Amino acid sequence: MLGHIDSWIFDLDNTLYPARSSLFPQIDARMGLFIQRLLNVDPIEAHRIQKELFHSHGMTLPGLMALHNVDPHDFLAQVHDVDIDVLNPHPELGALIARLPGRKFVFTNADAPYAERVLARLGLTHAFDGLHDIHALDYVPKPQAPAYAHMCAAHGIDPARALFVEDMARNLTPAKAIGMTTVWIDNGSEQGPGTDRDHIDFIIDDLADWLTGVVIQLEAA
Repeated sequence: MLGHIDSWIFDLDNTLYPARSSLFPQIDARMGLFIQRLLNVDPIEAHRIQKELFHSHGMTLPGLMALHNVDPHDFLAQVHDVDIDVLNPHPELGALIARLPGRKFVFTNADAPYAERVLARLGLTHAFDGLHDIHALDYVPKPQAPAYAHMCAAHGIDPARALFVEDMARNLTPAKAIGMTTVWIDNGSEQGPGTDRDHIDFIIDDLADWLTGVVIQLEAA
């Protein structure tokens, strides 16, 4: 079923590592602290603002930029100052991704310096041909439709021949709309609004297990 795919696109956080890890909660907490300091509010109000912007803008940063003129580089440097040693290296996943035919990309709402640290820790750096981050997106994040068009244009990707793996179901809707094959990792990570799943082609709970089957089938074809 996937023999036509020549571009394999993966989200980063809670996709290339398990959502149960304690990495993204660190980022979430640091975003709350940033908002507390910025707006002089208590933790409860900071959390409310953070999640409101996350749901309305796709991620917290664009909302803070629009409403409070926050510098994106300053924000990202602070919220990504986290301990990535909590992640377990997963070279087996890197080997599976490397065996997929065609090009492989990371498509993330995070920034490249953080993404590169995570990939290095996981042992996945050499598995990918490209990385498209929030700076490259000019701060228009997933799930906004222009983000996907920008990603495809930048890397010469034909959406009809691309597959996108994400832990957030809502981020797959625009991908499906332009013709991508969509894979949702249903792993308990926080979801945005909306419960429709009609835009999802595959629902999985473990990326390495699923890719093992994909690689076996493609190599046998």
